[in-house]
Amino acid sequence: MVQQNRLSHALLFLGKEGTGGLSMARAFVQYIVCEKVNGKPSNNIENESPSLFGEEPVNNTTPIESEHFTDSCGICAACVKSSKLIHPDIHFSYPVVKKNSGDKPVSTDYIVEWRQFMEEEPYGNSFDWLQSIKAENKQGNITANECNDIIRKMSLKSFESEYKFLIIWMPELLGNEGNKLLKLIEEPPPNTVFILVAENEDLIIPTILSRTQLIKLGPLRSIDIEAALELREGASVEKATSIAALSEGNYHEALQQLKHAEDDWEILLRDWLNSIIKSGPAAQVKWVEEISKIGREKQKQFLKYFNYLLEHAIRLKAIGDISAIEENSKQASMNDFAQRFNKMCDVGQQEAIIKELDLATYYIERNANAKILFHALTIKIYHIISNKSVILMQ
Repeated sequence: MVQQNRLSHALLFLGKEGTGGLSMARAFVQYIVCEKVNGKPSNNIENESPSLFGEEPVNNTTPIESEHFTDSCGICAACVKSSKLIHPDIHFSYPVVKKNSGDKPVSTDYIVEWRQFMEEEPYGNSFDWLQSIKAENKQGNITANECNDIIRKMSLKSFESEYKFLIIWMPELLGNEGNKLLKLIEEPPPNTVFILVAENEDLIIPTILSRTQLIKLGPLRSIDIEAALELREGASVEKATSIAALSEGNYHEALQQLKHAEDDWEILLRDWLNSIIKSGPAAQVKWVEEISKIGREKQKQFLKYFNYLLEHAIRLKAIGDISAIEENSKQASMNDFAQRFNKMCDVGQQEAIIKELDLATYYIERNANAKILFHALTIKIYHIISNKSVILMQ
């Protein structure tokens, strides 16, 4: 788009959690403001300052056509400012919460925390962000006050770049107040670019959605996640391969799994299923007490682990003969579990359990009471397995 001079004034980067939509938006605007991409002289002091001996300053920068670059240089003044989130023409809008009762917060109130969050967790999700600003159980929003601040900022002229940008992260949390931005998005000032970074298209208000050009971001390749875990996080080859398969194209999920890689989910899962099928209510209550103490992130990882094993069981049932599959120790354990579960449940039952696990994960992310949730989930799975009941009350 940049090279062919057809840059839209409003873009929607749409991709599921962990696909890097926000990182892509940041890289995109950095490419546009990059001085080498634009063929502009560098602000390097060494090139521009006169010599001690009186010679004329030498400018070694030769304008280069942007099509020769597929990425920003990363070293010019504009790139450095962009990477540090201090470029005066690149603005951000993101969910915030009130610090005190009666406050009318805007994104810039949290700019220090935002810069730190982007440096430490560039693939972080909205839950991570809200926890980093100590939101606790508060719901983050992009408020009407924030919309007014956006209108004010975007009406100003650009300071250094040819363009000025606004990156709106999680526009799903922009309620009806977002209608304040309609005129600005539809008829922006010259050289103004809006980039919305979203995970769920259905939650964006239609009036804004219709004014953007959609760019879909697919899940990351397992081989890329595996390489990143090995090179950036120092994970072993076997661990990186296993986590990359479990993460299903979600790098945020892969990092969370690596963080909890030493947790033995298999033992916890076997204890749970034994309490459901054999041991009875007393063992179930004891198990629920244990899992309710481990924290939401670990609870989510456990449910996703169970979910992955069920999907693996369904795949093995479809394949039939697995004798030809190359196995490491981890794969062998997964195959053993999958075969045992296939003898106990048919595909319909497994799909019903997967649906319940997805719902439980959704509710955990929204601060559901862990004891109540896992008690209810235990009862549902008992009925699915014992009574072959796949139709549950919603």
